[in-house]
Amino acid sequence: MNLVEELRWRGMIQDIMPGTEEQLNKEMTAAYIGFDPTADSLHIGSLVPILLLVHLQRAGHKPFALVGGATGMIGDPSGRSDERNLLNEEQLNKNLDGIKKQLSRYLDFDTVKPNAAVMVNNYDWFKGISFIDFLRDTGKHITVNYMMAKDSVKKRIEGETGISYTEFAYQLMQGYDFYWLYQHHNCKLQMGGSDQWGNITTGTELIRRKAGGQAFAFTCPLLTKSDGGKFGKTEQGNVWLDPEKTHAFKFYQFWLTATDEDAKKWIKIFTFLGKGEIDELITAHEKDASQRILQKTLAKAITIFVHGEDEYLKATETTEKIFANKTAPAESLSVEDLEGMEGVEKFDFPRTKIKEGIDIVSFLAETGILASKGEARKMLQNGGISINRIKVDSVQEIINESKLLHQQYILVQKGRRNPYLVKIA
Repeated sequence: MNLVEELRWRGMIQDIMPGTEEQLNKEMTAAYIGFDPTADSLHIGSLVPILLLVHLQRAGHKPFALVGGATGMIGDPSGRSDERNLLNEEQLNKNLDGIKKQLSRYLDFDTVKPNAAVMVNNYDWFKGISFIDFLRDTGKHITVNYMMAKDSVKKRIEGETGISYTEFAYQLMQGYDFYWLYQHHNCKLQMGGSDQWGNITTGTELIRRKAGGQAFAFTCPLLTKSDGGKFGKTEQGNVWLDPEKTHAFKFYQFWLTATDEDAKKWIKIFTFLGKGEIDELITAHEKDASQRILQKTLAKAITIFVHGEDEYLKATETTEKIFANKTAPAESLSVEDLEGMEGVEKFDFPRTKIKEGIDIVSFLAETGILASKGEARKMLQNGGISINRIKVDSVQEIINESKLLHQQYILVQKGRRNPYLVKIA
């Protein structure tokens, strides 16, 4: 099975330009994906483009990871309804360093190999181009009619906030990136999310008009969760690849708690397991979904890929301690078990308040487990709080020394999969 066939059965291709598959079958092809440096870490939404580059390199092609140092100062209107805040140079450089460090974990940059990955920053070529030069040498090749026909631009023009010239020019800058890589690295293919199709095809058009060349493109679908929620978002926010922002335990839990429907789709995208093995796993899962075979296999593979085997083992160990034996009393957990719960958010709380006794609503708000007393009361009324593995059924519950594990700890669970350890100091 060739690269395009492989990506198709995995559900990783949405739109593809005619001739792309033939180009990839013909020769080693240089291809790139752009990464937006709006933070100093990528999140799991970035895993799909990362995996596209990994598949590309495994198939013998040459991947380029473009970090948008210049375009990051501008902002992309695709998929947005309002103007994005622009980054200053100091923050941008911090973000670029973080992203470069992460990408180097997943791609092979060994320069001895002909298809070694290459990382580029578009600021390196844009910093030397004057506004007049850009308008004269590039802007004249793409008409305003062509640019306004793009969905991302039309939606913004028709919306309430409109679109600034700054963001309007983004697609021309991204198109120039493709042109520059084509000219300097013989890069003939750009890949990206389906919301980038308009920007990507502007690049192929610029290459045709300005260089008389032929370039290719394909996009992958934008992922959504089966419940309609945004992929990669939890109630705590983004699921980041940086363990300082999202601990490996929380990362592992995200995949482990996937719905059956999502797990069937995600295991094809986020693992390198072959079609036969995945078909067997799906069959086994459907025979007994309670075993969660798909979720466990998915969570293991992607946690090891991002965080390494040691962090995966720690994540499973913590999961085992907290969730495996739900019928066992919390008192069965040793001090070592409680202290060794890697990735569980921990809070200190004054012993004086426990001695006096504090109502559960105030306790949840003052520890910081919930943002306010109102939110705590609502969560309790919905049966969403457990103390030491026992569900709290009254907002009048008092937390005092009788609740302490080993005279020092209280294990709190919010919902099914959000544990917290409160240490009484």
